[in-house]
Amino acid sequence: MANPYYESALKERAGVAQPVQVNPHYRRQKKAELSADDYVKGILDGNCTILSRAITLIESENPSHINLAQTIIERCLPYSGNSLRIGITGVPGVGKSTFIESFGGMLTAKGHKLAVLAIDPSSERTKGSILGDKTRMETLSVDPNAFIRPSPSGSALGGVARKTRESVILCEAAGFDIILVETVGVGQSETAVKSMVDFFLLLMLAGAGDELQGIKRGIMEMADALVINKADGDNLAKAHAAQSQYRAALKLFPKSNNGWDVPVEICSALENFAIDKVWHIISDFYNFTKNNGSFEENRSTQLVNIFYNWIDFTLQNKFYNNDNMQSKIETLLPKIKNKVISPYLAAVKLTNGDF
Repeated sequence: MANPYYESALKERAGVAQPVQVNPHYRRQKKAELSADDYVKGILDGNCTILSRAITLIESENPSHINLAQTIIERCLPYSGNSLRIGITGVPGVGKSTFIESFGGMLTAKGHKLAVLAIDPSSERTKGSILGDKTRMETLSVDPNAFIRPSPSGSALGGVARKTRESVILCEAAGFDIILVETVGVGQSETAVKSMVDFFLLLMLAGAGDELQGIKRGIMEMADALVINKADGDNLAKAHAAQSQYRAALKLFPKSNNGWDVPVEICSALENFAIDKVWHIISDFYNFTKNNGSFEENRSTQLVNIFYNWIDFTLQNKFYNNDNMQSKIETLLPKIKNKVISPYLAAVKLTNGDF
């Protein structure tokens, strides 16, 4: 006879009934549409919510948003240009987010207003991004003098989002005097960040293999400073050794066009060690380039780059949004797949209007 007090552990118990919606009367309210005047006023007033919405607008792929976004940028442009733009790159795992958390906290403590434009890599399959940088900057993300904006890299090369340049303009108009642009990591196409910043900081790791082969020479040549992060604990001696190697290697590189001697420093973002030295290097660079005129020359070059980049985007956007072109492309694709026509000849015929 079965024991009435015994229940098998395999017995399936009734689950909890699915609760109804917490508040059945809740209706999500659609955000009120803002005019160009509303956006510009909010940005100039330093309203971070409106600034975030404006950046979302300029990142939008919706053709109906392009004209409004350009109006906002055009009206904010006279109020921009008063910040120091710093690009930060490095291999994945070098500690970029931890460094920005420590470095940014030091800057806001000095009275600066800091905007961080953190670029997350987008999936080639789903086109989605995690956008988790704010979760790794817990202190900085709640700092009233800091604004952190993660953005997906999308299909843009160069480790930066396609609209990062426009985002910089809006942040400057909102009163942020230091802009940090964090890229997705060092790669062959990461160098685009150099074309939009005043100072290009390359974070390095020691003890991760051959220090002189760890990154591409092209990126080292464009860096305005090399900083070896995670110089703490047992890794401190390795960091000093790597520092000597990099200093020796840089002597073999041609001198930069602005005449600046690229320094190599060590630091520990985790322990806040020598973070202030990095800021001294950037300050020295700013004064040096301001005095010899290369700072303004670089800014002028950036404006020309924006001009050419916007031409590329506009032409590409109009090309692919043209219904006639889309129809021709759909006709050509099966022929390309079946090798009836080469992709090169198909592209030439399409762009020349011969198809």
